[in-house]
Amino acid sequence: NAMKKIQTTIFGAAALAIALVAHAGDDRDKAVAMMKRDFHAKGIAGMDRLNEDGLQALCNRSRNMPPKAVGERLQQDQLTAIKYPADGKFLGDWKSGERIAQNGRGMTWSDGGPGANGGSCYNCHRIGPNETSFGSIGNSLHQYGKTRGNSPQIQKYVYGKIYNAKAFNLCSNMPRFGHSGTLTEQQIKDLVALLLDPDSPVNK
Repeated sequence: NAMKKIQTTIFGAAALAIALVAHAGDDRDKAVAMMKRDFHAKGIAGMDRLNEDGLQALCNRSRNMPPKAVGERLQQDQLTAIKYPADGKFLGDWKSGERIAQNGRGMTWSDGGPGANGGSCYNCHRIGPNETSFGSIGNSLHQYGKTRGNSPQIQKYVYGKIYNAKAFNLCSNMPRFGHSGTLTEQQIKDLVALLLDPDSPVNK
């Protein structure tokens, strides 16, 4: 029947995904061995950073094009795992958000201690109109809220995207800031405000 056909398709795609993940060429094995040989744990940077989780491994082995059925299921799992604020509020302080976006510190071996991590958003995105140096891996965020509005739905979407971009694009290169614990709930709220608050320089 139709349900059995769907299950067969999903199981077949899953088998293909497992095969892709399990397959590792000589070049990749050599590269991983080299990293394990030359990377040394120091400060807060431990050897666990060389380990892929299953999702990242699937994206890497499939050249960011996993089987559709498996990709859709995994993306839904990522979406379900997002922890939205218990108070239902998504907007913080855009001024704090700007400091977080421009802060490149955090998660390196020389960081740690009481200082909060930064978002390093400028490394991949243009954020405001007056920036002279920014990355272009990600799309420009200039006038993000001005073009998309500030509705509760867009607030929730932006919060979720910052928390875990893979919930919206499975093989996204964007860090999973909330999922990984890199940024706190309040920091993510402040970044949402940076992007959506009409008074933010992003929307000028």
